[in-house]
Amino acid sequence: MSDPTLHPDIRELDHRTSDGIDVTLLWNPVTDQVLVSVYDRRTGEMFELPVAGADALSAFQHPYAYTRRRGSGSVLAA
Repeated sequence: MSDPTLHPDIRELDHRTSDGIDVTLLWNPVTDQVLVSVYDRRTGEMFELPVAGADALSAFQHPYAYTRRRGSGSVLAA
């Protein structure tokens, strides 16, 4: 999972936790890249989704659905 303390330019825009799964919306103002980071605290599994700014809120709210839409094979079990 991206750690904003390791990358001082990265800013946490939002964070939520549900059923042991942390979802964080991150933005790097230097590169203007948006990233959704998902971490399952129960299993230790994680994945990150680079997303377009226009898709950031949707990907933050529904990261598993967004990952499937993009065709990625690295999806945690919901």
